[in-house]
Amino acid sequence: MRSHRTAASVLLAAGALLAGALSAGQAGAVPAPTPTSFRQQPTAAGFWTPERMRAATPLDLVAAPGTRLRAGTSAAAPVTVAPTAVSRTATSPTAFPQAGGPWTGGGAVVKTSGRIFFTFQGRTASCSGDSVTSQNGSTVITAGHCVKYQGAWHTNWIFVPAYDNGSAPYGQWSATATFATDQWAASEDINYDVGLAVVAPLNGQKLGSVVGAQGLQFNGGYNKPMYSFGFPAASPYDGTKLIYCSGNSSKDFLFSKDHGLGCNMTGGSSGGPWFTSFNESAGTGLQVSVNSFGYSFLPNRMFGPYFGPEALAAYNRAQTS
Repeated sequence: MRSHRTAASVLLAAGALLAGALSAGQAGAVPAPTPTSFRQQPTAAGFWTPERMRAATPLDLVAAPGTRLRAGTSAAAPVTVAPTAVSRTATSPTAFPQAGGPWTGGGAVVKTSGRIFFTFQGRTASCSGDSVTSQNGSTVITAGHCVKYQGAWHTNWIFVPAYDNGSAPYGQWSATATFATDQWAASEDINYDVGLAVVAPLNGQKLGSVVGAQGLQFNGGYNKPMYSFGFPAASPYDGTKLIYCSGNSSKDFLFSKDHGLGCNMTGGSSGGPWFTSFNESAGTGLQVSVNSFGYSFLPNRMFGPYFGPEALAAYNRAQTS
């Protein structure tokens, strides 16, 4: 869930991997358009074994002093997408606010949330994601750095809803294509750290018909009660449980234009959903952000990108794919 962007480097929480600055184009040349999607090759059957999923390391970002970010998103009219109906178990409300703890409330979010696994720079890595309502019934939303990072698109990309310590109770859903906002695809601007994937049917069924799909809201504003979910895999968490945070969110008062929320989730939670209008008993809400990053000098606070026109455009590309 974290990121450090300076003019020259990005520091990964998972290890000391430095990203070189983007090289300048040839003087006077017109740069080629940056692809905003990537056609995935089918992941080999049996590649993601329980052991390999357990061993996957979290891919996350930590922002430090001196972070430089581009201008924030523009104002636009709210756009709301209703959730897809899904069978659920009624539950009792849980704690609000919550700085980070296992989700014991049940409901739809248990099925729609999941872990994401992929190959990055020759190693297996993990993030979190969520099944969302879409025209194709097969769309997952996550963080931009969970589909593309350091200029390269991830491969062997799968979504495992309701992941349970190496098991996949609703199957492994292999991506056929991954997408990112224009701004993330072009320059990995943390303000637009939003990625999506379209997954192939499994056993003749689409993702949304098996696990359901959450609703979304774009251009919804700031300073609202929020719930965030994810599968943090770095200490003190181990990636085996769905963890949540809840509280009153605020607009980042530091460097970004993102939402901020008190939350102690660690590496591996990147891409997990943030909800407003969340119904604890039903486990449903309107997704308005994803776990993205934290500042190295501000512990126990998570930040997530504002779902504005840019995120809506990327969502529309994915859901009609």
